Amino acid sequence: MTTLSRRLPRSPELTRFARFLAVGALGTLLDFGLLTGLKLAGMPTLPAASLGFLAGLASNYFWNSRWTFAGQTRAGWAQFARFACVSLIGLALNDVIVLGLEGPLGAWTGNPDFGYLPAKVLATSIVVFWNYFANRAWTFKTRTKPPDAAGIGRG
Repeated sequence: MTTLSRRLPRSPELTRFARFLAVGALGTLLDFGLLTGLKLAGMPTLPAASLGFLAGLASNYFWNSRWTFAGQTRAGWAQFARFACVSLIGLALNDVIVLGLEGPLGAWTGNPDFGYLPAKVLATSIVVFWNYFANRAWTFKTRTKPPDAAGIGRG
């Protein structure tokens, strides 16, 4: 009897995206866990949230560069800077979406104090695609080999 996994074609892009989501989930747990721990320890929200974000960013870069996009990347500080840039743009998009939808979704759900929760879920669902495709196209772009000089002019 054949299993479902044997019948479905394996797509390298879907596998890569699934890995990206798994890495992102780990980074999110680290981010939220550190934020919560630092808040419980008495740290103000902004530095606690910033440290949580930075810890998640570092974890995400480490695992994405070594697992999700392994074998097709150029490691180094320039690559990390690109990853950080994409992540910061994603953070800005996330914040704009959450702030823009918090009020309307709070009114729609009948609980204005908790409108940020569905707004955050929606923002995360949108921004994950920005992060994946921007990192795929720019940060972890597959390097192509230059044409072989000896092969030029052969017909």
